Amino acid sequence: MISLQVFYEGNVQGVGFRWSLRHTAKGFDVTGWVRNLPDGRVELQVVGEENEVRAFLDSVAQGELHGLIHKQTENRLEKPVTARGFEIRYD
Repeated sequence: MISLQVFYEGNVQGVGFRWSLRHTAKGFDVTGWVRNLPDGRVELQVVGEENEVRAFLDSVAQGELHGLIHKQTENRLEKPVTARGFEIRYD
């Protein structure tokens, strides 16, 4: 199992990016959450088997909103993400 935090920068707020991530996640065996940040970035935290997480992230990077992503930063998390399914957070 792998747990990652990913920050997306670019034109990623107000364009359905979080909804698209949640929709994409349904096709993979991953759990986690996504939220907008006050600085204009989107934060994703995801957990699953490494091959599933990588396939999910590849799908996001190559998906319909890929042109809106200018930068993607990834950090491995020591503590697993706690979430039921895959959700959009508003905190």
